[in-house]
Amino acid sequence: MIAVERALAVLDAFTADDRSLSLAELARRVGLSKPTVLRFTKSLARGGYLVRNNDATWRLGPKLARLGMLYQAGFRIEDYVQPALRRLAQETGESAAFYVREGDMRLCLFRVDSPQSIGHHARTGDLLPLARGAPGRVLLAFSGEPGEVYDKIRRESFYATSGERDPQVGSLAYPVFRFGQQLVGVLAVTGPTARFDEATVAQHLKPLRSIANELTRQLGGKTEDQNSTRRMAV
Repeated sequence: MIAVERALAVLDAFTADDRSLSLAELARRVGLSKPTVLRFTKSLARGGYLVRNNDATWRLGPKLARLGMLYQAGFRIEDYVQPALRRLAQETGESAAFYVREGDMRLCLFRVDSPQSIGHHARTGDLLPLARGAPGRVLLAFSGEPGEVYDKIRRESFYATSGERDPQVGSLAYPVFRFGQQLVGVLAVTGPTARFDEATVAQHLKPLRSIANELTRQLGGKTEDQNSTRRMAV
């Protein structure tokens, strides 16, 4: 099991910006000695998962492209998002939604309504403003929007609003990423402003962060904790 985990760690050391990596850089990123990493790279190369270049650097191999095509062929994002939304609605008692950016608007792609009798019930397919409400703000922040409020969102990875888009609605949102740290969308919890005071927002943030990070990992992205670990290693 340790050998398998280490071999996978070698593959996971590559990012979307890496065309190839030296043995020394791979060893540094994985945290193992160069002789140990060399054994794994040779084994992975024999299986077609890595290729050794003429300059002795390593790049990802054709077997991974085949696996990627197979993954894409069987991939449906709703298979991952819908269970996450059901968990989020159950754990917070509020409505949960997944938003993506559509031009200058945000689209409610999936939705699970609050189990409570009084709640905020947007509809799947609704187009809403980007610059009002927590989901839109988080989408803008992680699309590179400049400004102090967006810098703060990028630092903290979440945003909460109360009555910003609708005077009766509060919202809390967190980003979801896929491979290469590409923004997929945001998970959001919404409900009446009366139930979105500071203490409740802090309480909802715990399951929202946990579920959003789990969804990011399922989609091949890196969570904030994984990114922090990599920055510390660098």
